[in-house]
Order: sequence, then C-alpha cells, then structure tokens
Amino acid sequence: MMSINFVFSLINDNFNIDKYIVDLLFFITFAFVITFFNQRIQVWIWIKEAEGALRRLSILVRRAKDITINTVKEVGRPNFDPQPLIDDFLDFFFIEPVSADPTGVLRRLEHILDTRDKRIEKFVSKIAPHAEPTFLPNIEGLLEATLVLNYLYRETRHLLLLGKRTKSVVLIMQLQMQLPLIMRYANAFFGAIDAFSHGKPIGDGVGALVAAKLMHGKPYKEIADKIVASEFEYEGRNLIVLKAKGPGAEIGKPGEAIARIVAQYGGAISRIIMVDAASKLEGEKTGRIAEGVGAAIGDPGPEKFKIEEIAVKYNIPLDAIAIKLSLEEAISVMKKELVEAAEKAVNRILQIVKERVSEGGRVIIAGIGNTLGIAQ
Repeated sequence: MMSINFVFSLINDNFNIDKYIVDLLFFITFAFVITFFNQRIQVWIWIKEAEGALRRLSILVRRAKDITINTVKEVGRPNFDPQPLIDDFLDFFFIEPVSADPTGVLRRLEHILDTRDKRIEKFVSKIAPHAEPTFLPNIEGLLEATLVLNYLYRETRHLLLLGKRTKSVVLIMQLQMQLPLIMRYANAFFGAIDAFSHGKPIGDGVGALVAAKLMHGKPYKEIADKIVASEFEYEGRNLIVLKAKGPGAEIGKPGEAIARIVAQYGGAISRIIMVDAASKLEGEKTGRIAEGVGAAIGDPGPEKFKIEEIAVKYNIPLDAIAIKLSLEEAISVMKKELVEAAEKAVNRILQIVKERVSEGGRVIIAGIGNTLGIAQ
C-alpha cells in the first residue's frame, strides 16, 4: 500500500497530474475489467456454489447408505455383506408405459408398478432374511429414500461436470437456479431415513392416523392387498373405515379396496369420504384442514382411477379432506401439529357423516397415506 502511494506521489510530483484524473483512470480500468470478465467471475461463483452443494449431497448419500446398511445388518441379520447388493440397487429404475396411445395406459402402469414393488420386496427379503415381516416395508422405504438421494447426487454431478466440460454458461446457470430445490429435496429425503430406520410415523401418514383413530379398539380384517377395514355403527349410520395395514411402511391399494366394498354392497354406499395429506403453499400453516370433493389420493393413477370409476358407476358422492403440510414434513417424523390435526379431522368427518348421510346409510371412510408406525 505504501509503495502504491509512493508511485502516486511521484506521478503527481513529476508529471503534475491531478489526483482526480488518477481516480478516473482507475475507474475506467475497473469498468473495463468488470465489462469483459464479469461473466467469467459470475460463472466461477456459480461453479463454487454447485461444488459445495455436491459435497453436501455426497455426505448425505454416504450417511444414508451407512444407516441403511447398518439397519439391514442389525434387523435382517444376513450371513453375508449386503453392501454390494445395496450399491447395485441404487441404480434401480422403472420405465413408464407409453402414453401416446392412451388405451389401457393405467392398467399397464399398474402392472409395471406391481412388478416393481414385487422386485423390491424380494430384494429386501434377500438382504434381510431374519427381519420381522412388519419391518420389511420400513427397509424398503430406507432403500427408496437412499435411492432418491443417490439420484439427486448423480444428476447434480452430471450437470456440473457437463457444464464445466462444455464451458456452457446456460448449463451452469440452470444448475445454480435449481440448487435450492435440489437441496431442499435432499434434506427432506435424508430426514426420512431416521423415520424409516426407527419405525416412526411420518407426516404422509396423517390420513392413515385419522382412520386408525376412528377404528381404534374395533375389529378389523384385511380386505385387499395390504389394506384393512373396520365396520361399525355410528349414530344410526354404518361406517366402513379402511387404511393400509400397519405398523409397517405400507400404502396398499385403497382403490381396489374401495371398489371391492362398493361391489360387495351392490353400490348401496351413500358416500365415500377420503382423507389424505396434501402439499401446502408457502405461508400456509402446517396441519390446516381443507375440504373439497374428489378422490384424495396422491397415487400415480391406477388407484385413483378405480375410485373415480366405481363412484361414477354408482353415482356415489366423493368428499375429500386434505391436511396441509410441506414436502419435508410429509417424509420426516410426524409433527405435533399433524397429530392434533388428525384429531380435528376425525371430528370433521363425523360431522360430515351426521350432516350428509341419512340414518341407515352406509359410508366408506378411507385414510390414505403411508402407515409407518401406525397400527390399526
């Protein structure tokens, strides 16, 4: 700094140049550098941010994989090292059916999803042969959460390396714009690891919790694939409450169950009431209850179609109860606000039954969602 001032002093003394002219020269030089190198500086900053996010993703994937492997070893007690098999599983994928010809697309999608589920079930049984049957679905959830984290890491790494290799400003910029959402998803799915490894209820199970509260202490039976139902009287109305079979991390096929019940009673169903978790908008309160109409189920299509089809066939009104939460809350350990919301939803449903169903009527109440940690 002293040497620079000395140079300025010499310039002013020897060449009699005013200080303001020197400042102007520096400003022009600075403007020139910014004009021609600004983009490169910005890209460098974006790359450093992406590299930092990639390191964070790598840590999350490694920790998730370690938890999954340790859980499999502890609960499943295999007589071999499951790590190589789990590493291979993280590349597992499924291909959606062609939709250019929509005829039968949902039937084909259901077949592919069923095949996928059976493959995963067999894989889990192989790596955890001695695990309790009710805990096997939890291991499936662990594997799928780790798979998603691994996919986010690989996709981010791909875009970063491709952008650096091609020196594409557009690719780097797009990656940088997506990083907040990518990291949000990653942190959410890492939060699910704790819930699945310890069998704790998750936010997505709030609909199943509502059904469990309604059917608590009453007899139940399995009526469809991994779906249980309880039938009882309430103030002169016949209620049929169903949910996925817990306490394992099951979702089941509620559409198939509802269609079977309706067919069993020859369409003599006064109303179908469905309750499920729903994504909230930013600024909305967690646990807020909204009421609407339609099939409240976040399914790829087959189960929702079955419900809508049977409801249309017999002209059965469809009521929907949505309990609002965020993505992070949906796949992480259930919050107190959601437990309280479930109790409020029970009261809301019973009020709907009294107001919209005549005495002697029959109502199906479906609690939709992952029933991890929620028994019947």
